[in-house]
Amino acid sequence: MAAVVVLAGIAPAYAQTQGMERRDDRRDNRAAGRAAKQACKAGDEKTRAECRQVKRTTKHGGAEAAPNAAAATKPAQ
Repeated sequence: MAAVVVLAGIAPAYAQTQGMERRDDRRDNRAAGRAAKQACKAGDEKTRAECRQVKRTTKHGGAEAAPNAAAATKPAQ
């Protein structure tokens, strides 16, 4: 009986479903974006718009977001 209680206490500490995992990822991304914006604002060398862009690229995956943003701004031919 004691072994069952000990094993139950060692349950994994990660998300149980894919939805929970995605939610945790979004929370982490939001926190990273907030931290990046605060660090940018504290530096005083960038404008508000530049700090928003730093936050946006942080939240959306950094270099991975740049090609998608460029493709979205170009009209289809």
